[in-house]
Amino acid sequence: MISLEAEQRLQRSRKLAILLDGAWGIPNTPWRFGIDSLLGLLPVAGDLASALLGLIIVWQAHRLKAPRFLKLRMLGNIGLDFLIGCIPIIGDIADVAFRKNIRNADLLEAWLKK
Repeated sequence: MISLEAEQRLQRSRKLAILLDGAWGIPNTPWRFGIDSLLGLLPVAGDLASALLGLIIVWQAHRLKAPRFLKLRMLGNIGLDFLIGCIPIIGDIADVAFRKNIRNADLLEAWLKK
């Protein structure tokens, strides 16, 4: 059973992940994008801002006393997205496809439900 605090932190993380990675859909496609994809259009600075916003979910995991390996995996997702995001055009496509924030929220949820 997940505590009330954990459930609230998970819900905040999930809402942020959806805002960053999947707030809007492209009509007639399964593709969704969010603020993260829009920030990625700004070379390097946008990817840095996106990475910093993604750290909020890692912070929620830290506050819930998540194990180090989980937080490192989440940081790895952010780092990989940042590195790929710095590559013109490919990085913009990766922002839509990789969805690091939703991945990290899923990792947090899976850990909490164990």
